[in-house]
Amino acid sequence: MPATVILGAQWGDEGKGKIVDLLAQHSDLVCRYQGGPNAGHTIIADGETYKIRQIPSGVITGTTCVIGAGCVIDPQVFLAEVDELEGRGISTADVHVSGEAHLIMPWHVAIDGASERRLGKLQIGTTRRGIGPCYADKAMRLGIRAQDLLDPKILRQKIEVALAEKNLWLERVYGVEPLELEELAGRLEGYAQRIRPYIGDTSLIVDRALRDGQTVLLEGGQGTLLDLDHGTYPFVTSSSTVAANAATGVGIGPNRIDRVIGVAKAYVTRVGEGPFPTEIEGPDQERVQRLGGELGTVTGRVRRCGWLDLVALRYAVRLNGITALALTKLDVLSDFAEVPVCTAYRLPDGEVIDEFPGHQSDFHHARPVYETLAGWREPLDAVEGIDGLPAAARAYVEFVERELEVEVCLVGTGAERERVLSVSGLEALARP
Repeated sequence: MPATVILGAQWGDEGKGKIVDLLAQHSDLVCRYQGGPNAGHTIIADGETYKIRQIPSGVITGTTCVIGAGCVIDPQVFLAEVDELEGRGISTADVHVSGEAHLIMPWHVAIDGASERRLGKLQIGTTRRGIGPCYADKAMRLGIRAQDLLDPKILRQKIEVALAEKNLWLERVYGVEPLELEELAGRLEGYAQRIRPYIGDTSLIVDRALRDGQTVLLEGGQGTLLDLDHGTYPFVTSSSTVAANAATGVGIGPNRIDRVIGVAKAYVTRVGEGPFPTEIEGPDQERVQRLGGELGTVTGRVRRCGWLDLVALRYAVRLNGITALALTKLDVLSDFAEVPVCTAYRLPDGEVIDEFPGHQSDFHHARPVYETLAGWREPLDAVEGIDGLPAAARAYVEFVERELEVEVCLVGTGAERERVLSVSGLEALARP
């Protein structure tokens, strides 16, 4: 049985958690392949709201969950999430953490915050949760991995070596207080005792599941345009978010994946700094923020909102090999008499392009070329199938399909789990 990748096709916050939650009900294994606790997923199920940060969304349905080698883990955040879920009656006994995943240490968080402050107006807009510095140490081969928690002696040695260097950075470069070794080592050993039962060979777990014909979902943390290599650098995350990295992030061969479901809002949002061609100007910006509840799950920051950008979405389809698209939050646009959609960019020299610019400076100065579609001005609460959508709403979905040459397999009409319309049914989508 091949694996399916589910990932964000924009700048994150597309509603991936909800889509994974829906398909997890008909799946055997859900794996997070990249990112850390800066990637929040909000799920509303049976009247309850869950804000997931580190553990894959499948935990809500009791599906086996894997945090892959491509992820970074904050032990304190992970255990807080475990305690919250267990306290609400959701078992984490079937959650498995790759021993190869790297740990976000207190010095990573301290350096992240200090670095952003030092950059001032040039700051990237990180969540200040230590993600970038942790991935940097991974690349520098200075990182501490989850498997190091299994041996107190090795853990202590690695903390001593790393802290000696990091305290120099904190004091001499960033001018902040150093971290104290004994307190930090004691705290980490306390976390280690609780995390050890979760650590395992997750690559083997996923491989055996696929060999046994089980249904496996590979879940991305952030969106395509935040990819370290192919996103809007430097305003990106610190790992590879695209579908090709899903195999690497969980430890399977690329030939084990045959479907990629991209998730995109019916409009687009962005958190943090960076260029954003279709950002809405005037009172409609606040209107979309209010109607869409556009606050970051992890950060609580207000998201910048823009009209749907098909140039960027076409790029995401190309980068990821997206085979189907889930279009979320269509209901938010029900309040508008007309809905602009960006179909091309106009560059400073007047050239109009319909493909994503290959050079950063072109993207920074690109201006959207809009096609205005009719709005529907009808609530979507009672709609039970895609064919039941108002004519203008259905035309909007079909316009997206034609422009991208990709089927829209799911349409979100509200925040709740049941507020989604499926072309072929959720079980058929999860188990093709």
